[in-house]
Amino acid sequence: MPYDPDERRCRIVARREGPLLVEGPVDVTLEDGTTVSSDRFCVALCTCRRSRTYPWCDTSHRRSEQPRQPNGGPSCDS
Repeated sequence: MPYDPDERRCRIVARREGPLLVEGPVDVTLEDGTTVSSDRFCVALCTCRRSRTYPWCDTSHRRSEQPRQPNGGPSCDS
């Protein structure tokens, strides 16, 4: 896919223990070649593959987290 300098760059925020946050609207092409779309201003793409609404994040990664450390270790919400 060639780069078009006239298109607006897409901003993606990677989170250590959470989804990829992508400024929308977006079209996502899945492994089987199907495309899903979202017109939201920001979407969360699942990276743990536990989401029931894959490729969209449904916060399933939170249910499998280890208990927080007393020092307030990293969190997806921070």
